[in-house]
Amino acid sequence: MSRPDLVRYHVSDRVALVTVNDPDRRNAVTAAMSAQLRSTIERAESDPDVHAVVITGAGKAFCAGADLSALGDAAEEGLLALYDGFMAVGGCTLPTIAAVNGAAVGAGLNLALAADVRIAGPHALFDARFQQLGLHPGGGATWMLQRAVGPQVARAALLFSMRFDAEAAVRHGLALQRADDAVAAALQLAAGPAGAPREVVVATKATMRATASPGAVDTDTHRAAMRAELGPQAASVRAPEFAARLAAAKRR
Repeated sequence: MSRPDLVRYHVSDRVALVTVNDPDRRNAVTAAMSAQLRSTIERAESDPDVHAVVITGAGKAFCAGADLSALGDAAEEGLLALYDGFMAVGGCTLPTIAAVNGAAVGAGLNLALAADVRIAGPHALFDARFQQLGLHPGGGATWMLQRAVGPQVARAALLFSMRFDAEAAVRHGLALQRADDAVAAALQLAAGPAGAPREVVVATKATMRATASPGAVDTDTHRAAMRAELGPQAASVRAPEFAARLAAAKRR
């Protein structure tokens, strides 16, 4: 039976604060958490009194990545279930801010990248980590990173295992700013759309998606990137090298 509180939801002053909530496991993404995250994002979108969404992690981590140990033979279906929550964030019609309070690793980095804006707390760490696990990037990571920081820095992250602390994230454009309290700074930023007419906020975000690359909507591009990555990532999950590296990581 899945826990009912893997994602917490609180609305104040027209801003929904969404907290991934499994601190004992550093908020690692499971299929259950991912499903709860999607339903929570949909709840915010359907509430006329919510104008913006802030996403953060309970405890010391933002999100330590996906729980890949139970994928089994149905790797593609399992991966899609793990992606579902951050894909919902990426497709959210409302403005979204990731308040990155700690490590954002693998799928946790994807969750941060799926938001419109990222604010880095003093202990934030942005770490793709895919290659070190012998794992192909997934969930649209190649596209989201290149969109956020450009090809060179994205390649440094995905091919050369570059990690970013809060200062480096701001320097390279991965985060908007560093803040001692990332959630407080995110809520302050969210006061902008909270104080504007909701229909204007939603329409502005939709227009920006359509004009980012004329002729394509960015959510369509994200889904296409996710699909392009899915097969190679599933193949890497089935490879013996990934199993060995995952087992070694668990022993550490």
